[in-house]
Amino acid sequence: MHFTLEEHTLPNGLRVVVQPDHTTPTVTVNLWVGVGSRHEEPGRTGFAHLFEHLMFQGSANVANGEHFQALMGVGGRLNATTWFDRTNYFETIPSGALELALWLEADRHANLLAAVTPDNLDNQRDVVKEEKRQRYDNQPYGQALSTVYATVFPDGHPYHHSTIGSMEDLDAASVQDVHDFFTAHYAPDNTVLTIVGDVTAERAVELVERYFGHITHRAAPRRGPVDPLPPLAEPARVEVEDEVPNDRIHLAFRLPAEGRDTRREFLAASMALDCLGGLSFSPLEQSLVREEQLANSVDVGAMGFVDGVSLGLVVADVADGVDTDGLEERICAELDAFADEGPTPAQMEAVRAQAERGWLSALAAKDERADVIGHYTCLHDDPQYVNTFLDQLAEVTVDEVRAAADRWL
Repeated sequence: MHFTLEEHTLPNGLRVVVQPDHTTPTVTVNLWVGVGSRHEEPGRTGFAHLFEHLMFQGSANVANGEHFQALMGVGGRLNATTWFDRTNYFETIPSGALELALWLEADRHANLLAAVTPDNLDNQRDVVKEEKRQRYDNQPYGQALSTVYATVFPDGHPYHHSTIGSMEDLDAASVQDVHDFFTAHYAPDNTVLTIVGDVTAERAVELVERYFGHITHRAAPRRGPVDPLPPLAEPARVEVEDEVPNDRIHLAFRLPAEGRDTRREFLAASMALDCLGGLSFSPLEQSLVREEQLANSVDVGAMGFVDGVSLGLVVADVADGVDTDGLEERICAELDAFADEGPTPAQMEAVRAQAERGWLSALAAKDERADVIGHYTCLHDDPQYVNTFLDQLAEVTVDEVRAAADRWL
């Protein structure tokens, strides 16, 4: 499968990537803005996520709630998300509504601050606080990943604090603070606009130039990545007592950043985790869950970041009556054995097949395809990754996977 991409950069710096797909009369519009929680300063955390909410509260020419109303009224679906490295806004609409979607996006990306009033700011502060209560404070294991980030990444590191941020920081934020954050980061030269669907590249670029071309504001200078973090020299341990269904162990590891120079090693480390726990016959799954029933489940995964480091995870739900420290020791023993022996050919084949199946399944949908293109264009300057990932996956060797496990896990 190969996708033909048309790339265009407006004079104001906005990068546009168009992937025509006429299989259905729909279009996905996806904007990746190069600002996430890693761009926040001490005392100003939670701002990136706050803007995900504020962007739906109106702008110079759009009333509060009208963005949702207008696009859902023509059969569209839309949302936004915030993460460490970016904030993205996306909608899938009927082809005939593309012009409406672009006009709405351009208006809020150019003219949001007209609607960022004290009342709107207070309202969205309350919304974020309620989200924190529901998703973090009153959810079993809700604070676990925040604790992981704060433990694995040192104080002051861009990934030390979670995306939800500090409610105290949000309470202390003035309207001017919020305006300054928007001005520093929300600009065409810090944004990638991806359009996938039932439109020609020529028509898409013409519409983008019409609606975004007049925006001349530039983002504040981007800093380079922080120095890479090595693996932890010794374990950093945190124990949390809480009312939860069962004990849960989070083993977290620094991994290489998912940058161009370190992507292959990151991919090898990610494959090592999948070999260890991501298959039905992986050592962690086969021994600890199925045979010995020490754990109810074991999940593994790698989060690819760009600012000097990434994150690997092994998460185990401890079975009733099982000693948590003993299970932790067993998991670590499996990690050590894998680092010594490396993956089997069967594990490598299965991990590649599983990754290929998941990748192709995701790319089958226009909205996910647009998100992948926007991701690798915005964070890695590599829109063609959508066409080259499977080749890169196939090139990783058994020795590279074993070496990555030995160094990072």
